Amino acid sequence: MTQPLHHWLAAAVANDGVDLKLSGVLETIAAACAELAGVLRLAPIAGQTGLAGHTNVQGEAQKELDVISNDIFIKHLRKNADISILVSEELDEALHLENHGAFAVACDPLDGSSNLDVNVTVGSIFSILAVDPGSPDLLQPGTKQLAAGYAAYGPSTSLVLTFGTAVVCFTLDENGQFVLSQDNITVPAASGEFAINTARERFWDEATKAYVSQNVAGETGPAGKRYNMRWIGSMVADIHRILMRGGIFLYPLDSETTDKGGRLRLLYEANPMALIMEAAGGGATTGHGRILEVQPKAIHQRIPVIVGSKDEVERVNALYSHQG
Repeated sequence: MTQPLHHWLAAAVANDGVDLKLSGVLETIAAACAELAGVLRLAPIAGQTGLAGHTNVQGEAQKELDVISNDIFIKHLRKNADISILVSEELDEALHLENHGAFAVACDPLDGSSNLDVNVTVGSIFSILAVDPGSPDLLQPGTKQLAAGYAAYGPSTSLVLTFGTAVVCFTLDENGQFVLSQDNITVPAASGEFAINTARERFWDEATKAYVSQNVAGETGPAGKRYNMRWIGSMVADIHRILMRGGIFLYPLDSETTDKGGRLRLLYEANPMALIMEAAGGGATTGHGRILEVQPKAIHQRIPVIVGSKDEVERVNALYSHQG
């Protein structure tokens, strides 16, 4: 019989020493993702794929569903007394809930929302941290994450989770329950696919230019094999593909994003994806160091993100080392 999420979490508590309250936090997040999956499924009929008419703290135009998804997460997290703080891409400041629990959730409630009007896979990304509700420290490096994951809303809804040692995937069934569909996921060490926005080539640093050039050279290049480029423009969709069949995702620091520190956010995009990828046997780097060891300076801090198959990440790291 297919194992429901709550049974899997109960086993993790009983057999692997997972904190019971932490498992409850994950069930709360899963419930939010399940509700959001239903909203997204009917959004085109409800006319909810357009702009909301304002911007978030990142200066990005919000879709109506960005706001709805954020509200769904807030609604569910408020119900769990063990969650005291929410950091969201859609909120200027950390939201202190009425609870006094020992956990904080950092999330991007709806990653890839610019793709909603063309029915491309979008997702939710989340990270869970331990905090003292009386004096919370949200600026913790990724190594301190207790758990992380994402939901991918595509032809089916997938929920990927890790406690930092293994990666599992659940699928939303017809009854609205997440059931285990893949256990102990391992990302292939080698791959012939890479994901990068080539429209930004004019801004790239030399290491990125060299890596892409080598791949485009195919069998005649240093890697000695043919590559295909994949770029969806939804981080969750690109990472999910890489997790399942290998590859590398690159959003490096470039001349246009230098002043901001990068494009993607450390706490609720880079860190959770890095924890997942490393737990699956892959790699995660900024080009100058391990993502999970970066000390955050602000809740919406941006950094370069390069994650994926171990061999590919090592190639990129080597090119950055030569660049100096």
